[in-house]
Amino acid sequence: MAERFVFSSYEKEEIAELYTRLKNNIGASLQPDDEAKIRTHMKKTIDENLIHRNVFGLNPILFGLQTALIVVEEIGLRRDAVLAIMLHPSVEDGFLTIDDVRQQFGESVARILHGLQRIAELYKKNPVVESENFRNLLLSFAEDMRVILIMIANRVNLMRQIKDSNDDNARRKVAEEAAYLYAPLAHKLGLYKLKSELEDLSLKYLEHDAYYHIKEKLNATKEVRDAYIKSFIEPVSQKLTQIGLHFHIKGRTKSIHSIWQKMKKQKCGFEGIYDLFAIRIILDSPIELEKMQCWQVYSIVTDMYQPNPKRLRDWLSVPKSNGYESLHITVLGPEKKWVEVQIRTERMDEIAERGVAAHWRYKGVKSETGLDDWLNNIRNILETSDDMQVMDQFKMDLYEDEVFVFTPKGDLFKFPKGATVLDFAYHIHSKIGNTCTGARINNKVVTFREPLHSGDQVEIMTSSTQKPKHDWLNIVQTSRAKAKIRLALKETQVKEGLFAKEMIERKFKNRKIELEESVMTRLIKKLRFKEVSDFYKQIAEGELDVNTVIEKYLELKEKDQNIIGDNVAKSAEGFSLQQGADKTNEKHNDDVLVIDRNLKGIDFQLARCCQPIYGDEVFGFVTAGGGIKIHRCDCPNAPELRKRFGYRIVRAKWSGKGSSQYSITLRVVGNDDIGIVNNLTSIISREEKLTLRSISIDSNDGLFSGNLVVMLDDTSRLEALIKKLKAVKGVKNVTRL
Repeated sequence: MAERFVFSSYEKEEIAELYTRLKNNIGASLQPDDEAKIRTHMKKTIDENLIHRNVFGLNPILFGLQTALIVVEEIGLRRDAVLAIMLHPSVEDGFLTIDDVRQQFGESVARILHGLQRIAELYKKNPVVESENFRNLLLSFAEDMRVILIMIANRVNLMRQIKDSNDDNARRKVAEEAAYLYAPLAHKLGLYKLKSELEDLSLKYLEHDAYYHIKEKLNATKEVRDAYIKSFIEPVSQKLTQIGLHFHIKGRTKSIHSIWQKMKKQKCGFEGIYDLFAIRIILDSPIELEKMQCWQVYSIVTDMYQPNPKRLRDWLSVPKSNGYESLHITVLGPEKKWVEVQIRTERMDEIAERGVAAHWRYKGVKSETGLDDWLNNIRNILETSDDMQVMDQFKMDLYEDEVFVFTPKGDLFKFPKGATVLDFAYHIHSKIGNTCTGARINNKVVTFREPLHSGDQVEIMTSSTQKPKHDWLNIVQTSRAKAKIRLALKETQVKEGLFAKEMIERKFKNRKIELEESVMTRLIKKLRFKEVSDFYKQIAEGELDVNTVIEKYLELKEKDQNIIGDNVAKSAEGFSLQQGADKTNEKHNDDVLVIDRNLKGIDFQLARCCQPIYGDEVFGFVTAGGGIKIHRCDCPNAPELRKRFGYRIVRAKWSGKGSSQYSITLRVVGNDDIGIVNNLTSIISREEKLTLRSISIDSNDGLFSGNLVVMLDDTSRLEALIKKLKAVKGVKNVTRL
């Protein structure tokens, strides 16, 4: 039998006192039988021994009342939130269902509890709470804004109560979550008082020595600080009283956490922090005179003390996104010390301290960003009401176009609505995506087509035999996944192309046929292939027979007598000089070379060392066999040829207009970014009269280098292509080899 739960005398007294305070605060919002129902429920849980202390040994009923009081007095919530807080332990332990709550206390209380339960389920997945995505997922799961406010109050109360706990690990985890998750949420909502308390207590538990070092220093300098504040305030107070303003002034010491952050940022000791406090002037002003009177105070203060214009912060004209309004100035006070002065009204001060709750009566400024817009629109919804009844209809739709998904380790990723398991796999790593066969979502096996939903825990399944398919592009939703699939398909195509090319070359060699690239290029075009890669793909897949290709190649080579360079160097003997260029003949062969001004019609070879094309500055070199090879003037071998065999050099130039295609190799170097190969090849494929023959890419340490072999007409097309390739994002250099 379970040990009987025992209330200490202190707990009984505290519960009675807190119950009375709560009743006095929210009595008007309670329904006639609320108090009787909640008393009956609490009595039942005690009588049946259904309650138990948490890991820190805290009494759940006392803890609930403490949290409820923070929610009421610090934030301003009423009946529904308080009832939800008191009933939540029973719902969490399964002694009470949400349907029971709905029947007894209404839909609004049930909705808050439903939100609290959904978030409790998220925590069971061991999330990484430091993630901004988890903060957003938390908000999307809350449904009702009061859920977030209750969670902040709950964490503030927990941080207050665990100061004497012996469980250091549990306390450290609570403090880390307070710093990473709850303090930023409180800041978003403008709950600065609660935010500062969370930060200070987190520092106390996480960095004990730093916290007490600063606290002791603050205590030691308190008298001097108070005396200085008094000397600063007195003349200002007298002047404001003379002109008839209603106000009060107070000195506010910076929080221990903010002092510690400054010490770390500035890399200095406590003594190096000079702005330990700020003077706050709070006006009792009618709302229509607020701005005028604040600027009036500004004028008086800056007349008395020299201001620093670079430190003026005007949140009167344009309030912060969370509704914060104030005028901050820094002035040179007595003893030549810089002092921050904050000027605001009672209304603005209430907003600064109580955040969202204070906006029930005041209209704020709408924010531009999505999250802040949602949080701040609450005050537009509530501005005509002093209670939370309007909130009953409030639903959050900020994240309706996004889903947040967990990995098994608790990491959280954000995806657009409609994203699938395959998107998730590619988000993890390209290799995981390429071999993905499905997943386990919340321990249930699904296909990689399965859509993701917020809160899903996804574990990817892979197979070494799996390969990306073209139809995967229709399954994924994210551009990142699409780019990775296209890259994988391209790489597969290149591998298949290399395999097919090697197979063709081997067949040609076996049949002792010399393979000429120019003839093969013409054949591929004649076979109606738009891309060379498509030709090799069909070879690799067996759709096109290699023997058929060889037969067609031989037919084309026999018929085609006009292609430049037949790889046989013919003798220059037998050619005679002509006294004038026959322009009618030039029209028949646009690629005629005019050698030594008037000699034309000679068969020649294009040197492989520099691969000249139409438009290059060229020269002829008479070979030992009597034939002529054409080199570019900037050929790497040109200086040596001129030096040793100057007598065999023949001046040369292109005649007519280029119409044949030439093979060019381009060297490309750049950043190894996703999709860069696709970007390069797509530029080439869009160009008319330009064919990509092959591509080879090597990647190392974030950089890639590769060779592109293309067929084109002349230097003007080459220059235009190089210019376009250089313009591709990530490309560092393009050079012709």
